[in-house]
Amino acid sequence: MAGHSKWANIQHRKGRQDEKRQRIWTRVVREIMVAARTGGGDPTANPRLRLAIEKAKAANMPADTVKRNIDKATGNLEGVTYEEIRYEGYGIGGAAIIVDTMTDNRVRTVAEVRHAFSKHGGNMGTEGSVAFQFKHCGQLIFAPGTSEDKVMEVALEAGAEDVIADDEGAIEVLTSTADFEAVKNALESAGLTADMAEVTMRAENSIDLTGDDAAKMQKLLDILEDLDDVQNVFHNASISE
Repeated sequence: MAGHSKWANIQHRKGRQDEKRQRIWTRVVREIMVAARTGGGDPTANPRLRLAIEKAKAANMPADTVKRNIDKATGNLEGVTYEEIRYEGYGIGGAAIIVDTMTDNRVRTVAEVRHAFSKHGGNMGTEGSVAFQFKHCGQLIFAPGTSEDKVMEVALEAGAEDVIADDEGAIEVLTSTADFEAVKNALESAGLTADMAEVTMRAENSIDLTGDDAAKMQKLLDILEDLDDVQNVFHNASISE
């Protein structure tokens, strides 16, 4: 299947993550702690924890730091308890936004998220107001130039739901959340390593934004992503430079 270009937006997001590398440890630690608390401290029996540990390794986090935070989450060490809270809202042009947070103080977090929306042209919505526009799934993105035929063959045989090539040649593999790890491992075993691989909230449809609207939307997204308690920001805006 062919799709519209997402490569520029993906590259911008990766660039933002690189800029904030020093803050990634904080977010990974929270993900490890919540994953371990909800699913247990054994990564072989906890897929979410396995993915969090992969993120920690990619961020060059020491193994003893990972273990210490698993121990905190499972009660072997004293630590902070984080809860997951999702906020939904609208950005510029009615674009849908989902903000996933992990926090030890929900009053502080909701105030900061609401302030970011209201100050930068958005509006907080109620629970479920935009989530129906997204699909919870596994997503792997391969750079332009990757063999579409090879990706498609390996991914579909491993259980992927769809393989989509965009206008610039980037390839997107979609999976169920349950099959994400198996598909990712199959692709890597075939020598195909994705530029981005994650379980995500993928927008079913996009809203094109250009000029001032695009700049305003990007500003809102950047402000939300910079909040200390925010883990992920998902949206359906296609932002042109």
